[in-house]
Amino acid sequence: MASAIKFDLPATLSVHPKRKCIHQYVPQDTMVLVLVKVSDGYNQRVGLEIFDNSLSANSYDKKRDLNGEVRLAFNTHADADISVCFTNTLHDGIQPDPKYSRVIDLEFEIGAEADDYQSLAKAEKLAPLEVELRKLEKVVQEIVDEMEYLKTREAKMRDTNESTNERVQWFSLLTLFTLIGLGTWQIFYLRRFFKRKRLID
Repeated sequence: MASAIKFDLPATLSVHPKRKCIHQYVPQDTMVLVLVKVSDGYNQRVGLEIFDNSLSANSYDKKRDLNGEVRLAFNTHADADISVCFTNTLHDGIQPDPKYSRVIDLEFEIGAEADDYQSLAKAEKLAPLEVELRKLEKVVQEIVDEMEYLKTREAKMRDTNESTNERVQWFSLLTLFTLIGLGTWQIFYLRRFFKRKRLID
């Protein structure tokens, strides 16, 4: 899967930099290719940080003073949202102004789209049709992996539902027996009480 986005990144003071983040969910052990194009801009420094929101909070890359085109490739370590965050800070002594901004062109390619098939075609001397078949093979493999992941998740959810259902059943039985026991005790207690007060025989 590939996605592209283009936006203006206003410059802020380096004391309080503002981040602009793009988020994308990516499964574990998936190749990700991030292509960034930064427009020219004076008195500004663009920074980039790539990380995920998993429990281990994996950091994939961190760059400062980005200019021109940058390609970053990595494999994910967990099923999580990948965040690509940008900052644009002004050089010291420069005051914020609407004219200070940089245009960011971001492409996010995941899985089969992230592989460099041109290099592969040159290395293995593949025909264009063979390259397309390799792409399709990778896409099909990703679909199979996704189906396996969904199947595993469905099994876990089913186990959780069955476990919850069993607990609710036991809790219902416990509540029922408790109510029956309290009702029986109440009847005997009231009978004894009324007999003691000689209200009934």
